[in-house]
Amino acid sequence: MSEESVRHILQTHQRDPGAAVRARQEEELDAAEALRLLGSVGLGRVVFTRHALPTIRPVNHIVAGGDVIVRTHQGAALAVYVRGTGADAVLVYEADVIDPVSHLGWSVVVTGYARLVTDAAELDGFGGRLRPWVGQAMDLAVRIRPELVTGLRLTV
Repeated sequence: MSEESVRHILQTHQRDPGAAVRARQEEELDAAEALRLLGSVGLGRVVFTRHALPTIRPVNHIVAGGDVIVRTHQGAALAVYVRGTGADAVLVYEADVIDPVSHLGWSVVVTGYARLVTDAAELDGFGGRLRPWVGQAMDLAVRIRPELVTGLRLTV
């Protein structure tokens, strides 16, 4: 979106707050474009089950070969969930870029099956691309193989 378009939206919103909402449109994204956008950012949210309830964690990620990769550690709730459910670890990954003023941007949701990455060379490679946020060793990685990829873009 051009800077001029954003400026126009903001000016319109100041005159008529409802006009910007009425002008906004939702565009469905195909899976390829959704994964491309997901790969353009490094922060998202992983959603999984913990004690039979939905749990959401902010994590950093990369997209590698169409899969979403996140780093974690041995005692993390995500690692415990994936290890405990094995090949049937269903989870959701979401990331977005939405402008807080214009409310324009995009959101991508990936639903798939997760497994721990066990190949040492692959794990090392991911470690060089995913930096921990906290002073704790991130000794595991989780690979999410998408089964369903959806996305939307909010435009004018």
